[in-house]
Amino acid sequence: MTKTEKILSNHGIRPTQMRSKIYRYLRRKQSAVSFSDLKKVFAEKSETNKTANRTTFYRNLKIFEDKGLIHQINDGTGVAKFAISVENTKGQYSTDLHLHFHCSECKKTICLPNKISEESLPDDYKINDVNLVLKGICVKCKEK
Repeated sequence: MTKTEKILSNHGIRPTQMRSKIYRYLRRKQSAVSFSDLKKVFAEKSETNKTANRTTFYRNLKIFEDKGLIHQINDGTGVAKFAISVENTKGQYSTDLHLHFHCSECKKTICLPNKISEESLPDDYKINDVNLVLKGICVKCKEK
């Protein structure tokens, strides 16, 4: 069993070939990936080399998200993006409370290492979703 297959299995996900490919691709990425970006990578190259259809991608991303392997980021562009979640960081709100940075020049969104303390959130409220996005210009774009 490969490292990827073990990770998927440990999260209660049956490690199919497509799931392993999607997970490995997301793991390699330094920035969050949109569904259309992911689909382009696995797009059909020929009639004999078919890849999974749109529904399969959505279903696998949803499974990964439900099991805590990835998280969805709404960076204000109107396009949901996905990134690998840091293991063992889920708290009482069932999410990895960290900041994201969206570059207004290159349009990339990255996860930042900064964690948000759950103690700073109000006890009297029920949290349904967390979206922490800082916007600006990344180091690479600033140097241009």
